Order: sequence, then C-alpha cells, then structure tokens
Amino acid sequence: MRIKKTKVLLVEDEAGLLEILANKLKQEGYDVDTAQDGEEGIKKMTQHAPDIVLLDIIMPKVGGFEVLETMHTDKALSKIPVIIISNSGQPVEIERAKALGAKDYLVKAEFDPQEVLQKMEAVLRGGVTGRGDAVDELARTIQESEKGEKNFSKENKDKSGKDEKISSSKSLAGRKILVVEDDQFLRDLIVRKLEDESFEVLQAVDGEEGLRDAKENKPDMVLLDLILPGIDGFEVLRNMKSDKEISDIPIIILSNLGQRDDIEQGLKLGARDYLIKAHFTPGEIVARVKEILSKE
Repeated sequence: MRIKKTKVLLVEDEAGLLEILANKLKQEGYDVDTAQDGEEGIKKMTQHAPDIVLLDIIMPKVGGFEVLETMHTDKALSKIPVIIISNSGQPVEIERAKALGAKDYLVKAEFDPQEVLQKMEAVLRGGVTGRGDAVDELARTIQESEKGEKNFSKENKDKSGKDEKISSSKSLAGRKILVVEDDQFLRDLIVRKLEDESFEVLQAVDGEEGLRDAKENKPDMVLLDLILPGIDGFEVLRNMKSDKEISDIPIIILSNLGQRDDIEQGLKLGARDYLIKAHFTPGEIVARVKEILSKE
C-alpha cells in the first residue's frame, strides 16, 4: 500500500543522504520538505505540520534529541510521528529516543532507502498511537548482536568445519569490487551492501588512488564517481581504457551528474553503465553490479 501525497519532513545534515532519500520519496509520490539542522526542522514543523518526520540525531545548531524534547512538550508537535535515522545504534540512545516518542529507529549504515519507505508506511498506517514495538525489537537485537554473531558462525559450519557464509549470490562470492567515491557516507553504505553479498571490496577516495588500485589489484569491477579530488572520474576512465592490462575491467559510473552530455561521454569512454546516485538505492546499485558480473 503506497501512501500518496503524505507530507514528509526530512531533517538531515548529510547532503548525500538527504538527496538520496528526498529523491526516492518524491519518486514514490510523497510531498517532501527538507531541513539541514534541528533549528530549521522545528521551524518547518511548526509552519507546515508534516504527517511524519525523518530525523537525524547529530546535527548542527540543534540536535535530534533536542528536537524530540521540543516536540514532546508541544501539544501540536507531539502528535507528529518521528522515525530516527542515526549513525549510532547504541541501546541507550534507542531507549532515549523511544521515551521521547520516536516510533522507529534506523541505523544509517545498515538500511536501504526502500526500508525507510516500508517503515514510514507501517508507522503511518498505525497512526500516532503506536507503542514503538519496532524500537523495542531493535534495542533487543543490538544488545544481543555479539551472541547472534557467534550463533550464526556456529550454525553455518560446513562439513569440513569451515565457516560457510550465506549469500544470495554465492557464485559471485569473493569477486573483487573497487569503489572510487569521495563521499564517505555513500561509500560506506555501498561497501556494506557489497560485503553483505560476499564481495571483496576495495576503496579509494580520489582519482589517483582509484587508478593506482585498479592497476595494482585488478578488481573484477569498478564503481566510479565522476566528481573526485585530483583527477576526475572521466580521466580515470580514459586511463583505464587505454591501459591493456586493465582495459577489460567493467566500470559502472556512479555520479550526481545527470546531464545527457555527461552520460553520453561516460558511455562513449567505455563505461558499462551510468547510474545517477539520487535515482538508485544502494541495494539497486549492488543488484546492477551482480547482473553485469554474472554475464562476464
């Protein structure tokens, strides 16, 4: 069930995540407003009364917990459901958010934007009187994480006694992916998704490092940003395609540049695909990686 024209306020200071989530929500038919600090977030809540708020915790000026405290003591604002999106998943923080009225809690490095949509729709269907069971469950999950990891390892031993890593793409397990991306948050998100699929992941934060890693490590695929410190992605692409030793490595451009000329240039230089960051979730990016590698 998709909820149309619901007003969503996204309060987040991480520009990359803000853009990804805002675009995804708009594509799904939501009316989206954004704020990059807690002070602006409170002001917009008061002025526009959103149906739901997606709230970061660590922000400039006014942090997420202060926003929750303000909402908690305001008769009108306290009725607006809030889902926390944070870099931290410590049980004490989850419990504090729950006590201040948060309906759910997502850890940035572990979620996919599609999961945000699912959580939002669940909260909105339940109205503002939900008991926060999902928050309770997340706190319990995190508190038992070490135990769970040990059990997972023990239960998934193969007959030879070695750990067998479960993956939806076992045939691609161990394939080497180089991610050349200077946005740390987006890089971490993609790396985690790739590692969850049992890929070996290399990381580079600028063009020179990316080109050097490609030559030294010869990955099975490169995910390449275009706007990078030092030499840009187009130059990395040119260099790779002119080097016989690495020219056959498939490259997916992953960029915020969405002009037709940029896309045509990237594909003309030899990129296998061109994905605009704001239009694809990390899960969709990984699915495209798997699709291309499965044909190699």
